[in-house]
Amino acid sequence: MLTGGMETDVLKVLKEEDIRKIHNSSMRVLADVGVHVDEPEALALCEEKGARVDHQTQRVYFSEDMVMRAVETAPSTVVLYGRNDDSRNIVLGGKRVYLGTGGTALNILDLDRKRRPTTAADIARTAQLVDALDNVHFFVIPCHPHDAAEDDVDVNRFFHAMNNTTKPIMGGIFTENGVDRVINMAAVVAGGMEKLVEKPFISFISSILSPLKMDGLRTRILFKSARAGIPLATSVAPLAGATSPVTLAGTLVQMNAEALTGVVLTQLVRPGAPVLYSACPTIMDMSTMSFLFGSVESGIMNAAAAQLAQFYRLPIYSTGGISDSKQPDQQAGFEKAITALMPALAGANFIHEAAGQLDSGMTISYAQYVIDNDINGYVMRAVRGVEMDEDALAEEVITRVAPATGNYLAHKHTVKRVRTEFYYPRVATRTNYETWEKAGGKDIWAKAEEEARRILENHLPQRLPEDVVARIMRIEPGIIAV
Repeated sequence: MLTGGMETDVLKVLKEEDIRKIHNSSMRVLADVGVHVDEPEALALCEEKGARVDHQTQRVYFSEDMVMRAVETAPSTVVLYGRNDDSRNIVLGGKRVYLGTGGTALNILDLDRKRRPTTAADIARTAQLVDALDNVHFFVIPCHPHDAAEDDVDVNRFFHAMNNTTKPIMGGIFTENGVDRVINMAAVVAGGMEKLVEKPFISFISSILSPLKMDGLRTRILFKSARAGIPLATSVAPLAGATSPVTLAGTLVQMNAEALTGVVLTQLVRPGAPVLYSACPTIMDMSTMSFLFGSVESGIMNAAAAQLAQFYRLPIYSTGGISDSKQPDQQAGFEKAITALMPALAGANFIHEAAGQLDSGMTISYAQYVIDNDINGYVMRAVRGVEMDEDALAEEVITRVAPATGNYLAHKHTVKRVRTEFYYPRVATRTNYETWEKAGGKDIWAKAEEEARRILENHLPQRLPEDVVARIMRIEPGIIAV
């Protein structure tokens, strides 16, 4: 079994001089072009703290000195905690790698292979499934509960996540009062607000719009999250050729400016507030006018984003392991593997979207979670690389076995290390043709469906205590029972 948190940076798509060029260009963009901020309180705070503000155009201009002071106060390490299970904590920073879910899909490809709108029950079931998958290290709430009232979407999303996994939970917030309601609910689970802030098992996403814009709602969500001390990803998603320059370098310049804007704003609100350098760059297909998550260019830019975050010594929220395919097929396999492997080998910390996503993030699939668990296992084995200690070099073993017998199968060294040296996937086929045919000749989609059913029928996550659930239901009657 492989775990998250291993370190690597073997892939470097940017040279040191490239990173410096992007940094310098981004500083000029922030100082000369500025960021549109559609929130009076934020404009006033930025001006009070030394930024140049044009109130007529609602544009804020940040100097390099102001940006770098915010980078200095932002923590280099952010810990996202497991609920009542410290073995599931993830320590974001440096070059430690974790992969997990993501998105807010509107549809699900169910186990009957029919596509339908997502519900609150799908949040609960995907959380339950992820709770049992070793190579999915965190749970970003992956879908929208269409059966919940609009005002109750946030609490439904977070409650059903918290009740079905003890892995760290992150999610977008869609209403301003949703921030307070979700925090209050999580505080009930934690045993008080102080305990929640001490060990936050929830975190939030508040997006910065490309190009270079903060709208009022997202800015207010950012402010509330930072003030409360809840970890925050300020997701930026420039679309090369549409909402950012068509060149990868130009998109990286704008992405870096936007990601640093999120860092600056959180630090102006509360110096030391836990924030992630947040980047989700992708491209536009000019022939179809579709945005593409599964492109190799997205993989390249997310690997580059990891290098930029390391340059600033900030933990990174990045994207990988996603596909534009509509079902778990060959396209999904190669797109997911490539886009997950590139940022992972660059040392990206929090690679979201890396489980369950299809259809450019618009659809999730129960079977795909199981398949992606195997893909992530391959990725994490690559991250681990080649160990070079004396036992791994095995010189003494070679001396004893070769060329006398030439057979290492029964040697104690093989027995000792075979379960940890190799990665063993759950549903990939590794038998010969005849054995595969006798077992029914099933493809990976069918095998993953069987495994998903088995987990959902047999895996019982550590659910919230009954008295905690009762208390939450009293204060949040809009939560749907599933």
